[in-house]
Parts: sequence; C-alpha cells; structure tokens
Amino acid sequence: MNSATVRNLLVRGMLAGLVAGVLALVVAYVLGEPNVDKAIGFEEAHAPAHEHEVELVSRSLQSTAGLATGVLIYGVAFGGIAALAYCFALGRVGRFSPRATALLLSGCALLAVYVVPFLKYPANPPAVGNGDTIGKRTTLYLLMMVLSVLLAVGATILGKRLTPQLGTWWATVVAVAAFALVIGLAYEFLPVINEVPGDFPATVLWRFRLSALAIQITLWTGFGLAFGELAERVLNPKPAKAAAAGHPVAAHN
Repeated sequence: MNSATVRNLLVRGMLAGLVAGVLALVVAYVLGEPNVDKAIGFEEAHAPAHEHEVELVSRSLQSTAGLATGVLIYGVAFGGIAALAYCFALGRVGRFSPRATALLLSGCALLAVYVVPFLKYPANPPAVGNGDTIGKRTTLYLLMMVLSVLLAVGATILGKRLTPQLGTWWATVVAVAAFALVIGLAYEFLPVINEVPGDFPATVLWRFRLSALAIQITLWTGFGLAFGELAERVLNPKPAKAAAAGHPVAAHN
C-alpha cells in the first residue's frame, strides 16, 4: 500500500470518526446525561454544606459544548488511529473485502479497547469513587486496556501461525481461547475496586454503565460502517461511467 493510499485512508478514517462521534454524541446526550444529573444530585444532597464548591464551568455548558467537544475529538482521534491499524491489517487477517475488514477491525477495537477493560473496571458516574484513589484507578484501567490490546494482537498473530497446521476454524478457536484465558487471569489477579456508596441508587449506576457501553457501541459501529464504505471507494473504485463509454462504440458499429 503506497503512501498516497495510506494518507487517503487516514483522512477518511478521521472523517468517519467524526461521523461516528456525532452519532455517539446523540446517544451520550439522550441516555448518559440524565443519569449524570441524577448522580450529581445525589452527590450534592450528601455533601456537607461547607463543602459545596463554586462551579468553574456551568453544568449546562458541560452537558452541551463540553460533551460535544470531548466526544467529537475522541471520535476523530480514534478514527485516525483505527485507519492506520486498518492499513496494517488489510489483507493480513484474511481475505475480506474493505468493508468487512473495517467492520471486523471496529468490532475487535470495541472488544479490546473498551469492553474487556470495562468488565473489570466499569465506568462510574459522579459521586462514585474516592478522590484519593483516582490515580490508582486510572492506572489500573489503562493497564487493563493496554494488556487487552496487546493480547488481542498476540492472539491474532497466534491464529495466523496456527492456521497452516490446524486450519482457519481451529486456529481461531485456539487463539480466542488463549486470549480469554490470559484475560481471565488478569481479572483474577489485578486489584478489585469497589467504591460505590452503600446508599447510591443501584438503578442510576446500572443505567449509567449501560449508557456508557451504548455510547461506545454506537461509536465503533458507526465508524465501521462509515469507514468501510469510504475505504471501499478508495480501494475498489468503480470504473468511471463504463456503461456510458460503451454507447459511442455501439453507435459507431
């Protein structure tokens, strides 16, 4: 793949990330923000009067412009990274079309980058978590995410190397089983964090985590569909007006 094609795919990956970010933004605003407001209400109701802080940025600005800025930048950045990963993966993970490869890559990214770390260290709304442990929690989450991504890459390499001996089906089964085994060991040995207040509404916590998962599913599904279509047009361009070009020949004959 030459540099011009990589550049074209990178630009289209960022564009697809922007489109996916817009879709994820709608989900975040409709499903996520109401639960954030409820969690903030719980936090304010349980905070001593002298501990109420003056807001540097209003809640209305956070839930609109702030949310949009964060989600869209996230979408564009990860779209660019995913496009570069796509350039490397295309043709190396199987004989898939550009569209199918984009969807496969998006699904694997969703699993490795978000779902696997999420199952060990799920997202928490405001009022959940000790401020003194935020550094530790962030480090553990990033460690889980990096481990998941590296294991996913390792499982892919393992599956490719086993394919000549075992065939595609069993090589895939062994690679997935190896990935699941090591992730299970990581779940077992990494520290457990449970800082949910005893009286925090379970429904709010559950809905917040579901909305966080829905945002990521929307983001990566939207990216896979949008980028797959754009990549297909770059890698498999249709002949320009082939039918129209045939008419003069027919008339001449």
